[in-house]
Amino acid sequence: MTDATRNLLEQHFNIAFAAPDGIARLRELILTLAMQGKLVEQDPNDPPASELLKEIEVDKKRQIKAGKIKKPKSLPAFDQSDAAYVLPQSWTWTRFGTIGNM
Repeated sequence: MTDATRNLLEQHFNIAFAAPDGIARLRELILTLAMQGKLVEQDPNDPPASELLKEIEVDKKRQIKAGKIKKPKSLPAFDQSDAAYVLPQSWTWTRFGTIGNM
């Protein structure tokens, strides 16, 4: 977690905790920070998301060939104009169906 995020949470924790919907809002804030990559420091040694997506695609093809899963429907490419916020440098936007089955 960045120092700025930690300070912000510490500064407003008691107010959020005491509010009627404070716990729900605190959970929402933590989830939002995690989705944006702001909850923990990013490890520069981690492979970029683009490499992990390639590995997922290879594994999905293997599972389709083995008959373990069905071939998924084609998904439209993610348009950067759809991005809700800026991601950390090694992250990438993708459709949920690219990484899993619903």
